[in-house]
Amino acid sequence: MPVELGYWSLRGLGEPCRLLLRYTETEWTDAAIPLSEEGKDMWFKEKKHNLGLDFPNLPYMLDGDVKLTQTLAIMRYLGRRFGLSPSEADMAKGDLLEQYLMEVRIGLSMVCYSSADQFEGKKAEFIGKLAGRVEELGKFIGAGPYVLGEEITYVDFLALEFIDHVAAFSPDHFKEGPLVDFVNRMKDLPALKKFYESDDCTHKSYSINSPMAQWPGWPKKE
Repeated sequence: MPVELGYWSLRGLGEPCRLLLRYTETEWTDAAIPLSEEGKDMWFKEKKHNLGLDFPNLPYMLDGDVKLTQTLAIMRYLGRRFGLSPSEADMAKGDLLEQYLMEVRIGLSMVCYSSADQFEGKKAEFIGKLAGRVEELGKFIGAGPYVLGEEITYVDFLALEFIDHVAAFSPDHFKEGPLVDFVNRMKDLPALKKFYESDDCTHKSYSINSPMAQWPGWPKKE
């Protein structure tokens, strides 16, 4: 049975898992849930409590008897399954970076899902700290080519997608530099390049956040 990955039909917290699976070029099932009343009913009434998940949530992953939720738990599992875990020497740095990336992404979510009257204030606060975060991440990744050096790991797919989210939110912070170079290198990997350039690339239609967010992050029209 192929791996099944379930998440809403948007990028959000599920897309790093999808990107990793696309990179492996193995068979997997993209169980995308439509952003519609029918989709919500399918998840909340039919699937959420009937998949055998210990902590029912999205994203979820099914791989035989292994049933997981939580983005980082899924990414770590897929890293082990596909030989994309950090080496013993790099494990601590990998743990550190994945947590830092998640912190940045949660910070963006708190802005985007804030109330209408708080959005501009929270946006200004987030962007006010962004130059420092970009500098820290750029220094950490350096020339790469991957976030932990010469070997690609699951953490690279977290970094690729979450940096992409923040870059879409504040493009002025991502005109050049190590993070831009890193994202471009990742997107140029053959399996990912094939996805990004395909007519079926969901990044051409999916929003980054829910359409109900103050900033959904819809793709730019070409």
